Amino acid sequence: MDPITHSLTGACLSRAGLNRKAAYATLTMVVAAEFPDIDTLWAWTGPVNGFQHHRGITHTFVGLPFEAGLIVGAVWLLHRWRVSRARGDAAVTQAPVRWGWLYGFAMVALLSHLLLDYTNNYGIRPFFPFSGRWYAGSFVFIVDPVMILLLVGGLVMPVLFGLVGSEVGVRREVFRGRGWAVAALLGVVSWWGLRGVSHARAAEIARSQSMAVVTGDAAPQYAQPLAVEANPDPLNPFAWHTVSDFGGFYQMADGNVLTGVLTPEQDIHLKPVRTPAVLAAMESQVGRAYMGWSPMPFVTESAANDPARGLGVAKAEDAVVTFRDPRFMLDIPFWRSRPAPPLTATAEVDAQGRVVRQTMDGAAQR
Repeated sequence: MDPITHSLTGACLSRAGLNRKAAYATLTMVVAAEFPDIDTLWAWTGPVNGFQHHRGITHTFVGLPFEAGLIVGAVWLLHRWRVSRARGDAAVTQAPVRWGWLYGFAMVALLSHLLLDYTNNYGIRPFFPFSGRWYAGSFVFIVDPVMILLLVGGLVMPVLFGLVGSEVGVRREVFRGRGWAVAALLGVVSWWGLRGVSHARAAEIARSQSMAVVTGDAAPQYAQPLAVEANPDPLNPFAWHTVSDFGGFYQMADGNVLTGVLTPEQDIHLKPVRTPAVLAAMESQVGRAYMGWSPMPFVTESAANDPARGLGVAKAEDAVVTFRDPRFMLDIPFWRSRPAPPLTATAEVDAQGRVVRQTMDGAAQR
């Protein structure tokens, strides 16, 4: 999920009552709720490295206990600094200082990060490094406006009511907003429930379709998909973007669970011929990472000096193999990305079958 949603979730978890149990609960949980995304620092060593290591060890059950210890250690240093300036514990915290509790709260917030990342269609690999398998709920978009509004409301409404209460002389609570935070978190879970049911229905609609498969002069044979993916729309919980694997090709469609209709019916993407260039690209660093992450990768091969690609420096016999993921090939009002979706990777292969250049989202690996 986006950083805002992670941070808001950590704050609401603390406000739900945990901030009464131990000092620094809110600070610790907000930091912990976002902390696993520290793996984005890998991008400093190159975009392909960043992609390969994103949602890696910091998003695993193995890594979380160490991350919790690091966060609580940093908070302990902050506390010691504040105590040294205030010359006594009583002057710096309203809740008791309980480091064991704080470690547990950090773990809760870190687990919330994994849970939120699981709900979207990018996925996580929580058992890495023992298993590289990706898991994705795919029922929430990476940025969900409804979730953000619910979480913001859970934090802002107590402040607004507190301002009203101060005007009429109501005594201010030390730890206020517990009910609103709980309501916001329950609202998020309810939203997940609605989207989860809708997602299951969209996958069922895609799975029940059949398409004519023509081979040579033989009569067409009707086949059902071997696998389907239903990807969420960022706004409409009843609209889904489906991808179906029919063996030799993929079919993309937009589905609506209220009408039970998939449109268009003929958005077909052929699977690649395993040419030497394609095979070399799949064995490259970016190729291995992409094929391990994407459940239905769209792989295409083109000439490296194709003017449409803006690459005029390669020899005519060179090739560029492009990797795209249909989960992010969306045509929605504010995001039309079918031709060049986010997380598009390329591997340029020379005439000797060597990968000489790799890119992610247009940026070359150093």
